[in-house]
Amino acid sequence: MNMYVSNLGFQVSDEDLRKLFEPFGAVSSAKVITDRETGRSRGFGFVEMDVEADASKAMSALHSKEVAGRAISVSQAREKEPRSNNNSSRGRW
Repeated sequence: MNMYVSNLGFQVSDEDLRKLFEPFGAVSSAKVITDRETGRSRGFGFVEMDVEADASKAMSALHSKEVAGRAISVSQAREKEPRSNNNSSRGRW
């Protein structure tokens, strides 16, 4: 199960995120999303656990838990929606 973790402190690393979830089971991936230009954390990330029951326990236990001075939010990640090739929102020059 892939989980979305938000309201992360900007100093939280991929490894910190992994260590937070590992007590609940094997973590297959943990990634804090960073800004492409600055490399600074965007304050959210994704954690993937193969065993759904472990992921459910982690979500229940960690949702609203204070981490690095902030109450994090943990939920099941939604599938990424495909981007539209329609450029109608951009100005026509």
